[in-house]
Amino acid sequence: MSDWMTLLEVGGPLAAFGGGAAYTRARHPGVYWSTVGLPLSTVRLLGSYGSVMDACGLTVQPSRLRAFAVKATTRREVRPVPPRRGIIRPTSTGLRLRLRLAPGQEPADVAASAERLRHAWGVHAVYVKDVKPGVVELRLVGFDVLSDVRMPRKADTGHLKVPVALREDATAFVRDYRAVPHQLTLGATLSGKSMYLRHLVTGLSRQPVALVGIDCKRGVELAPFAARLSALATDPEQAAELLPVLIKEMEDRYDLIKTQQGIAPGTPAEDITSDIWGLPESERPVPVVLFVDEVAELFLVATKKDEERRDEMVTQLIRLAQLGRAAGIYLEVCGQRFGAELGKGATMLRAQLTGRVCHRVNDEASAKMALGDIAPEAVMAACAIAPERPGLAVAGDTSGGWSRIRPPYLSLGDAARICQESAHLTPELAALEPFRPELPAGPAVTPGPVVRPVPVTD
Repeated sequence: MSDWMTLLEVGGPLAAFGGGAAYTRARHPGVYWSTVGLPLSTVRLLGSYGSVMDACGLTVQPSRLRAFAVKATTRREVRPVPPRRGIIRPTSTGLRLRLRLAPGQEPADVAASAERLRHAWGVHAVYVKDVKPGVVELRLVGFDVLSDVRMPRKADTGHLKVPVALREDATAFVRDYRAVPHQLTLGATLSGKSMYLRHLVTGLSRQPVALVGIDCKRGVELAPFAARLSALATDPEQAAELLPVLIKEMEDRYDLIKTQQGIAPGTPAEDITSDIWGLPESERPVPVVLFVDEVAELFLVATKKDEERRDEMVTQLIRLAQLGRAAGIYLEVCGQRFGAELGKGATMLRAQLTGRVCHRVNDEASAKMALGDIAPEAVMAACAIAPERPGLAVAGDTSGGWSRIRPPYLSLGDAARICQESAHLTPELAALEPFRPELPAGPAVTPGPVVRPVPVTD
């Protein structure tokens, strides 16, 4: 009887602890990682580092001097040595450590073994980042950070930089318009494309930037942000009137740059520029970001007259994509479907859109149109997005890099309120004034906190 009592006294708390740990891991993975997962993974890493590196083929023969020293001091067998490991730095989502590669090794060797390292050390994923020649950083992620999105406290922010989503390696995905001026964003209905667009608009609304919208769904996507928009077109007819105005604005800015380039014999070299960012701040025009929602609506035609208008609008969009960057005009083109079957100019327009974000799509052809020229693996990753995970997307650019991202939840009401509170930052552009959306009369908005303490996507 006493043995049974002892077993119950010991086993009861252990069972309760195991059940609590399992519940915490399922419902609160961040808490589980900080209390249980982090110590266990650290112990595994420290205890098996050498053997795991050897099993992954990441060890090399030691130098002659080291081999001689080992034989002279310990008389043990000389074994291959793993890459030199740096200090382990724990984070709220995983671990980070740097490895100094041995001569003859390259970062691709470590990246090829990432899946093996993940299983050996009991973490959710392992990512490899090239820090400098001969040094790589291992980023161990303890749990699926995209299932319950929490943006990092520190992110790369600045003018025309918007931390819009979380990457699968627990770093912020920053939309930098200076580095990637134009972008194509695709996604089927209920794929989370609108959530991504909300974060872009609200992030830019706090900056001195002119926001222009073309929303051919009668403005249902962009109209809630009207307080912060400098111009809004809600059908193809209005878009056909707005695009020539943007082209004229771009040409005027080039004339301003050309005037500044009136290079006299004594002009300092630093005063010579080929874009608006080299102009004096007092003369520099405000940047313009053009959001085009449901771009396919601009390509669809019903009559011969509509076809002429379509060709003209597509040509103007292509001109903005080709020449707008130097004039400070950037494009954010969104749609459910984008392919060559849309009509003349679709493929040419896509070629000018450096950034690509692909949410869940209804066909593989759309994923290939967005990511096919980046990497075949990115196309497969986009096609594998489940409907149960809205907001999940594959982001990349024409340099070949890509990653999975997911923005935190932001309600339409909160997004609209942010734009209303930032309405005083809307720049005055005389050319766009006829297209300024009319604001309906409503109650005054009291400024208040709009960022939720724990933003989640589910």
